[in-house]
Amino acid sequence: MSGFAAWLKEANYINGEWVAADSGQTIDVTNPANGQVIGTIPNSGAAETSRAVDAAKAAFPEFAAMSLMDRVGLLWKMHDALMDNQAALGELLTIEMGKPLAEAKGEIAIGAQYVRWFAEEARRSKGEIVPPGVNGRRILVTKHPVGVVGMITPWNFPSSMLARKLAPALAVGCTVVAKPATQTPYSGLAWAALAEEVGYPKGVVNIVTGSASKIAGEIMERPEVRKVTFTGSTGIGKLLIRQSADTVKKVSMELGGNAPFIVFDDADLDAAVEGAMVSKFRNAGQTCVCANRMYVQAGIHDAFVAKLAEKTAALKVGDGMTAGVEQGPLVDVAAVEKVEEFVSDATQKGGRIATGGNRHGNGGSFFEPTVIVGATQDMMFAKEEIFGPLAPVFKFETEEDVMAMANDTEFGLACYAYTTDMARVFRLNEGLEYGMIGINSGLITTVEAPFGGVKESGMGKEGGSQGLEDYLDTKYVCIDGI
Repeated sequence: MSGFAAWLKEANYINGEWVAADSGQTIDVTNPANGQVIGTIPNSGAAETSRAVDAAKAAFPEFAAMSLMDRVGLLWKMHDALMDNQAALGELLTIEMGKPLAEAKGEIAIGAQYVRWFAEEARRSKGEIVPPGVNGRRILVTKHPVGVVGMITPWNFPSSMLARKLAPALAVGCTVVAKPATQTPYSGLAWAALAEEVGYPKGVVNIVTGSASKIAGEIMERPEVRKVTFTGSTGIGKLLIRQSADTVKKVSMELGGNAPFIVFDDADLDAAVEGAMVSKFRNAGQTCVCANRMYVQAGIHDAFVAKLAEKTAALKVGDGMTAGVEQGPLVDVAAVEKVEEFVSDATQKGGRIATGGNRHGNGGSFFEPTVIVGATQDMMFAKEEIFGPLAPVFKFETEEDVMAMANDTEFGLACYAYTTDMARVFRLNEGLEYGMIGINSGLITTVEAPFGGVKESGMGKEGGSQGLEDYLDTKYVCIDGI
């Protein structure tokens, strides 16, 4: 295959077949850079999802019984297929989501890394033989695939978010029913095309598009679905957790964030500014781990703001398919209006725009990369996730002050700090209420480490050895009479 069009699938993938919605109804998918319709996807609901669950249930026993090395081999083929088609898959991602092509290709690459990581990690998923308390016994602890897994993924990283769910599930022998986001479905459906190409048995991978409430509702209602993994908003995550109670499903949730980015007086100024740019403006600020609140100590504050504003104003904004573009459009106009609301709230409460602050001259859903200074804890973005190219800068005096402000949120996904004081690093590790902490780095996601938050940012981990555990059940066997 070559060219993104070869991977643009406009059908559900259920039990190894590409099928339309029962009603024949479709949903248009548009390019956020120009508003043009790319194509359509099935507007599916409960009936199609039910058949996908049936297919996954039927395929599970044989797939779970497949030899480990055969499952690993399929994942290796998947990794190679991703990298062989990185350019085309990256183009598809940019066209439906808007991020710059270089970022999109990077997302395909890290997805491939997740596939490779979990192919390797599955070979190290060991049980235990535990010393018994009574002579004549042996105690065995073994691990087994949970069964059918429901997956619901977001629009901002439509390929890699599915990669780090699919890869561990397939590695241990689970079968899958996945629902990609309606705004960016093609990168999700491309995983079905990849699974088909490398030879996964029918029913192992099923992907359904359409109504979020109907598809998710059916996934949550079916007792055959033993685990659900979701990446998205905290509000929807809470709803799914409540719905999981009726069938006592295993759940993992990667939910919202409100990441503080702390710069102390002793920090390397240039490194801190560069880290802030990478963290804040990657994917136009539409990431759950990007810097949401920048806290800068008084002694370095003015110099940091000057450099940050200069670099922010120089960012090249445009269609992600254009060479040299560093920031694409936001996903839709509603996202632009939300950023405008944050800007308006901040300026009404005394914040000052250092650069940007308006819709971009490109029109549509483009927005100027923006820096606001004089941010305070009573502004909206101190509590809410921005999800846009807006960097608010708060001034602080002491470590104790900033620790309290950083933790003053129900979220606890990612945070960042720049300092050369190693004693402080350990205090931050103890005191910051976040699942992931970047010290002197604004880009910390890696396949080798557990990705996930604390507090209302979710439960469970993706990546690392911990990412495999969420797809396994643990059994204890007592053997007596030895």
